[in-house]
Order: sequence, then C-alpha cells, then structure tokens
Amino acid sequence: MTLREAYRRTTYRAGDLAVRPGFHSRDGDAWLASLPAREAAFITAWNPMSRRHAPGWNARQQERLRAWLRRYPTLEGMSGFNAWQEHNLLVAADTRLLIRAAQRFRQAAILVLRRSQPARLLYKYR
Repeated sequence: MTLREAYRRTTYRAGDLAVRPGFHSRDGDAWLASLPAREAAFITAWNPMSRRHAPGWNARQQERLRAWLRRYPTLEGMSGFNAWQEHNLLVAADTRLLIRAAQRFRQAAILVLRRSQPARLLYKYR
C-alpha cells in the first residue's frame, strides 16, 4: 500500500466528528457553521513526512504547532489507520495558512473541510 493510499484510508476524529477523505461530514458542517470560518483542516506536527519520531519529541512539536495556531478555533483530535495513530488538531482557518503551518512542521498532508463539500486530502500541497 502506498503512503497516499494510507492517508486516504485514515479516519480523522475531533470532538464528535469522524471524517475520512472523500466523504462529507454533516457534523463538520455544523461545527464550521458555529464559527466565522468557512473552512478548517486536520493538521498535526507528529511524525514529519510520515517518519516515526519519539513520542516526547512529537508531543513537543505538537505544542509548538498549537502555539503557532493559538488565535484560531481548534479541537483536539486523533487520526489513524491500522496501528498508525497520531494526535492532531482540527483548526478553523484559511487553508493557505494551514498549508504554511503544515510546511513549517514538515507534514506530508492535511485534510481540508469546507461546508457542504466532501473532505479533501491535500497531499504535499499540489
């Protein structure tokens, strides 16, 4: 299985939301409707470029990401497929800002939510 396929099979969770790439989330729409934002994304600082790092290192990087995004509405979350599990954040902000954050923290992908649309995986931002 390719890394891209693993990302597509991953379930992303935050609060009461559970989202997979390519599927629409009514709970995601409701969460976004309660905020001034029209879009959000699941993002993490764990395991840059999908290479495992020590849990302590991952936790410190996640704190740095949380601090970097502190001005935006955020829900704590988890994502995973099979044995691979990571902490993440669901952040309501402009996708361009979240792509910059993902690049800064060397992430291979983010999952973007927009009202009334299926969740869209942006893989290496092309």
